[in-house]
Amino acid sequence: MKTIRVVLAEDQAMVRGALAALLEIESDIAVCASAANGREALTAVAQHKPDVLVTDIEMPEMTGLTLASEVRSRFPQTRIVILTTFARPGYLRRALDAGARGYLLKERPSAELAEAVRRVHRGLRVIDPDLATEAWQADPDPLTERERQILWRAGEGRTSQEIADELGLPDGTVRNYLSESIGKLGAGNRIEAARLARSKGWL
Repeated sequence: MKTIRVVLAEDQAMVRGALAALLEIESDIAVCASAANGREALTAVAQHKPDVLVTDIEMPEMTGLTLASEVRSRFPQTRIVILTTFARPGYLRRALDAGARGYLLKERPSAELAEAVRRVHRGLRVIDPDLATEAWQADPDPLTERERQILWRAGEGRTSQEIADELGLPDGTVRNYLSESIGKLGAGNRIEAARLARSKGWL
């Protein structure tokens, strides 16, 4: 029996350790590396070339969705399972667009994770059916990737100038992107827009 090699990305140390221990119990699964943020995980995938990446969504340095997109582009042989607390249709749609083959909620029984890893490794999709139905009935994400990057930073409390410096853009361009995002979401200001987008799973 071929061992399925897994890289695990989860920013909470206790949860990361528990997930690794759960997977290691399985005779056909081996955790070859675990990472506390998206950048560490991308480095681990590059080094180990795993069969499956299991990643959370909200992590420091790089989100699980950005990580999934990078892995799909650079290491297409690695299949991706998103493991998260977010039962939001917007997140699921973005995860599938980013190349994820599995989307599991942390509230599900632990045995389902190992089975999902096996199924995704075989080329199948593993998605909660109720969430999948909601996802295709939900409002489409109106934000562009650049608008999402900027609005996420604004929601974290960064000023337009700080965002501009971080992304290498003129301050006026950042303000224009924020204005577009606020208008698309029908919000009163950038903080309200970020809150609304996050509640929909668009950030």
